[in-house]
Amino acid sequence: MHIDIITLFPRMFEGVLGESILKRAQQKKLVTFSVINLRDFSTDKHRKVDDRPFGGGPGMVMKAEPIFKAVESLKRRGRKTRVLLMTPQGKKFEAGSARKLAKQEHLIFICGHYEGVDERVRELANEEISIGDYILTCGELPAMVVVDAVVRLIPGVLGDEDSAKWESFHDGLLEYPQYTRPYDFRGMKAPKILLSGNHEAVEQWRRKQALARTKKRRPDLLKGSPPKADPPQAERGK
Repeated sequence: MHIDIITLFPRMFEGVLGESILKRAQQKKLVTFSVINLRDFSTDKHRKVDDRPFGGGPGMVMKAEPIFKAVESLKRRGRKTRVLLMTPQGKKFEAGSARKLAKQEHLIFICGHYEGVDERVRELANEEISIGDYILTCGELPAMVVVDAVVRLIPGVLGDEDSAKWESFHDGLLEYPQYTRPYDFRGMKAPKILLSGNHEAVEQWRRKQALARTKKRRPDLLKGSPPKADPPQAERGK
């Protein structure tokens, strides 16, 4: 996969793309990134990419022309591209959205700012994405969230392929409780079943815990979408 990010603040992505899973994904040559400064596509001598809104009102609006030029310059022949506009007016981003995007060859992110983008920019986007019902300073932060959620699902990115399989939201449930050494920490003991060596019993316990945790903390996840059946026994012992 190749990911292009159109932004007014390229330096914001340096730390995010250069650490942890995203860094390792690049080292494995499973994904490449380009961070594009939108001001490079401005036709203004001062490199302006925004202007006052028609009709009046507070703030500034990002102009359509530089964004169109940037996106058009990034689309590659022979490669399927999806253009994603980060906006609080978009569809709420969820685990299923990340799984679908992880199958794409080429993603272009448009990071909004100020009072938003000229309405005509929406004609460029295949999807408009929001990460929640709140407002952030800029679209760069949600873009980072979406990039991280998507890239870690690309086959081969995670060291253990089962890591993503049993995470929260994968099958409509929150993840089960996790424990590690020491067994007894300040009188708080890990469940003995996790040390039993009985893989099937452990997976059954985890499934029950995940369901109970979801019912308590996020019952909305269970409405109208019953949890999937337990994994086949062959997979439980992995």
